[in-house]
Amino acid sequence: MSAPQSYGHILSSGVWSNNQSLVALLGLCPLLATTTSATNGLGMGLATTAVIVCSNGTVSLVRNLVRPEIRIPVFVLVIASFVTLVELVMQAFFYDLYQVLGLFISLIVVNCMIIGRAEAFASKNRVDRALLDGLAVGLGATLVLTTLGGLREFVGQGTLFHQADLLLGDWAKAISLSLGADFQGALIAILPPGAFIGLGLMIALKNLIDRRAKRRAAARAAQAARPAVSSA
Repeated sequence: MSAPQSYGHILSSGVWSNNQSLVALLGLCPLLATTTSATNGLGMGLATTAVIVCSNGTVSLVRNLVRPEIRIPVFVLVIASFVTLVELVMQAFFYDLYQVLGLFISLIVVNCMIIGRAEAFASKNRVDRALLDGLAVGLGATLVLTTLGGLREFVGQGTLFHQADLLLGDWAKAISLSLGADFQGALIAILPPGAFIGLGLMIALKNLIDRRAKRRAAARAAQAARPAVSSA
């Protein structure tokens, strides 16, 4: 049996090294459809994070009570319950944003990322680890959603976090940036092809950063081993 992962490894894996949006390419439907602005991406990311944390914790709690033959329907039922809860909360407190994201909030039920973490991790680990995994994976997805939304919004419309007050309250009007009404953006950034191009650039950037980090680690290991070799 392999040793359990440390908390640090679970966190770094979910947020970066095994980011489900950039590495496994899961949950692409809401990722590509809702990221027309940073605010939409952040709202979708926070909703997804809430669902995945709650469903991971619940699945871990009941994992020894559910027969293996019916585990997937039970997992989907758990996820659907929390999606409904999040949907009702958004209708009550963030109605304007809910009108923008409405359909895709409901589609969180079929997000492969969430059912995948329930099956691959939460059903095999303690509650604390399952909750941390859900939080890390949710934060990783939120990071990608917000960054891609911000990139598309800035290039396409010349704004950043426009209407952030719909999600964060009136104070968030202060963080909204605009290049002015005369800015002629690139329309393709807002259209579906812009979503694919932006995601491709983000994946390429992550792979470049990982390769450079691996190369530096190999160089440090070789340098550390050199005195031992020369002394021998």
